[in-house]
Amino acid sequence: MDVSDVDLLQFERPLVERGEVVVGVDEVGRGALAGPITVGALVVTSTSPPPRGLNDSKLLTRQQREALVDPLSEWARDWSLGSASAEEIDRWGLRLALAVAATRALDSLSLAPTYALLDGPINLLNAPSDISFGVEFAPALTYANLPATTLVKGDQRSAAIAGASVLAKVSRDRWMSDLAEEYPEFGWAANKGYGARGHLSALREHGPTREHRKSWKLPQKQSPEAP
Repeated sequence: MDVSDVDLLQFERPLVERGEVVVGVDEVGRGALAGPITVGALVVTSTSPPPRGLNDSKLLTRQQREALVDPLSEWARDWSLGSASAEEIDRWGLRLALAVAATRALDSLSLAPTYALLDGPINLLNAPSDISFGVEFAPALTYANLPATTLVKGDQRSAAIAGASVLAKVSRDRWMSDLAEEYPEFGWAANKGYGARGHLSALREHGPTREHRKSWKLPQKQSPEAP
């Protein structure tokens, strides 16, 4: 999709014009084997044009994403991030941990949103109440009933969602690069915790760290062969 042909305010505009405080919500790190999931929340209250070059963070280079951080911070009315750690993903399961991370992101906003635009087919602010995974109760999902619209490929169709995606990815990538200094054998500076070949090989050689999602099906550490 050529983003230049897309009206990135097509969903925000009617909401803002009726007085809503609109928050775009998107996550990064869902499919990684290590590290947190991070959710971005970006608030818009006007229809001023978004920064040039804004798009789904996965379709941008690292340099393009980094260059958008300051323009997005100036354009957005407010923005924040929330994360759930690998340990919390193991404790609650991915679906509930995503909702907790999204709740934390909205809790950190200085301006309370009245309507959410969410990337993907599911409401990231909510999770089924009958999830049996884990043994500890998660924090309350205080935005589960916030009026919202879910948008498949929303990070290519909505400026608020795309901005949240970029800010979340830049933050998580920096976090994983910092962790790579502590665990250099896993190559996180390059693979950011995803299942790249070198990461999988290191798991077989060294086993998982505290930053790995141990409830996932990770490659098992190979025992040295007996002489």
